[in-house]
Amino acid sequence: MAVGTMIGASIFTMLGLGAKIAGPNLPLVFVLSGLLALFVAYSYAHLGKRYVSNAGPIEFIVRGVGDSLITGALAILFWFSFVVSIALFARGFAGYLLPLLHLPQTGPVHALAEAAVVAAFTALNFFGSKAVGRAEFWIVLVKLSVLGAFVVLGIWTINPDWVTPRFDPAHLRGTLYGAAIFFLSYMGFGLVTNASENLENPEVNVPRAIYLSILIVSIVYVSVALVAVGNLALPELLKAEEYALAEAAKPFLGSFGYVLVSLGALFSISSALNATLYGGANIAYALARQGQLPKIFERKTWFSAPEGLYATALLGLVFALAFDLSGIAGITSSVMIMIYLFVIASHYRLLRRGQADGNPWFVLLSFVAVAVVFLVLQAYQWNQSRSAFWATLAAFILALAFEAVYRGATRREIHERGAGK
Repeated sequence: MAVGTMIGASIFTMLGLGAKIAGPNLPLVFVLSGLLALFVAYSYAHLGKRYVSNAGPIEFIVRGVGDSLITGALAILFWFSFVVSIALFARGFAGYLLPLLHLPQTGPVHALAEAAVVAAFTALNFFGSKAVGRAEFWIVLVKLSVLGAFVVLGIWTINPDWVTPRFDPAHLRGTLYGAAIFFLSYMGFGLVTNASENLENPEVNVPRAIYLSILIVSIVYVSVALVAVGNLALPELLKAEEYALAEAAKPFLGSFGYVLVSLGALFSISSALNATLYGGANIAYALARQGQLPKIFERKTWFSAPEGLYATALLGLVFALAFDLSGIAGITSSVMIMIYLFVIASHYRLLRRGQADGNPWFVLLSFVAVAVVFLVLQAYQWNQSRSAFWATLAAFILALAFEAVYRGATRREIHERGAGK
């Protein structure tokens, strides 16, 4: 599920955006963002093996920081990150489906395709984790096969000049912006902790799954970016922003490559949407059980009370209709980076109390690195997507306000729920 979510997040839906920001430095962007992801993964792995809870990072923050208004607001923002990710996948799915079927990419048709794919995977999630897991395995297998064929067949026709990194100020700035935005593309590793209660031997398998998923996805990202940027001129990639990878297959596979990659994209985005809907609904349930979201989000069974699933899917569709790809990506990245900063800070505090393992100096370095990424991302949003900047700020303010009102009305407290060692 982690691999499925990560690959669907960037390679198919955001490759054109990445080429627009970083140009020939796009493969380097994926290397840098993967290294940044490892900083965060270090804390997730150490905390995830010790505190087993489907609440994932929110459990870690509660353990490290304790009950507070900010903790409750972060819980709401964490669920919100799943909502916005679903919007990203829905837009990406429509972006590949409509050209493949030769349908007009007008607003109503785009909206109908987005609504259809969200509805389909919402229905699948009614059947529980086993059905989701089985579907995810086969979908991921298909899309990795397609991407593998794309890399193996396209690597021989790469134009070296198109993938040679540029280090002038403009390209360096684009590389930094790209690394901040594509940091989002690795956020799927966190889903491992959101399913930790359902894993066998989580003390061993949580860290293993986190690091393996990042390694696998890093290899895929860098390889596909090299082949795509190396086979299609930058203006052509930019022209086909929402279905750029399919266009990149045309020079060496012709129309067959376009169809093959488009089908792979549909499988890929479907798997990401499937895993995120499951994770989003799952986290809404876990947090509601823990008292960190209102009862309306609690889903006691898959069939009788699916409010969490409904709310996650419906709001995801609303954001898909309201924002473009870069705006959606920026909002999701900002929210998740804020969560990551609090997880790393919680890890450090637990280390100081002797309640976690790890190197405190590396944890401090991780915090500084991720904080810099957050500032770079805000600068990019301010310069390139002012509406996304204000939407991100509004999300933070509204989460705090909502938590303050809800906490005042119910007088409830946040308690640790997961098993700890």
